[in-house]
Amino acid sequence: MEVILMQDIPNLGYKDDIIKVKNGFAVNYLIPKGLAINATDSAKKAHAEIIKQRAHKEAKIRQEAESLAEKLKTLSLSIGAKTSSKGKIFGSVNSIQISEALKEKGFDIDRKNITFKEDLIKEVGKYHARIKLHKEVQIEIPFEIVAE
Repeated sequence: MEVILMQDIPNLGYKDDIIKVKNGFAVNYLIPKGLAINATDSAKKAHAEIIKQRAHKEAKIRQEAESLAEKLKTLSLSIGAKTSSKGKIFGSVNSIQISEALKEKGFDIDRKNITFKEDLIKEVGKYHARIKLHKEVQIEIPFEIVAE
């Protein structure tokens, strides 16, 4: 039996895949739980139209992410932190501070999309943060930790 998956299912397929499964698995598990729908001719046509529309929207979102990445390439951040006389930071710098510094510059980026190469940043110096703007668009921006 052919079904169209409505969400990702491990070891079976990804959302919007059309796959063949055994009748009992489809009728007793996938369809009643809303994980898949029966792949009739009309469902396949509707599915193709949805994929086409989603591809157009996805391309637009990716293009916006790329233009934002171009703007961020020229940006350099400076983050102040309370430090000891030896340059050690009290606490550590994390993605929240980077996100707030970006908001001050006019870029609204969620802290969950910001990662560092280092585990913890506990010293004054220059570092790089990786920002994920889209699943295919990532950029690395430099930032500097300075003593307040």
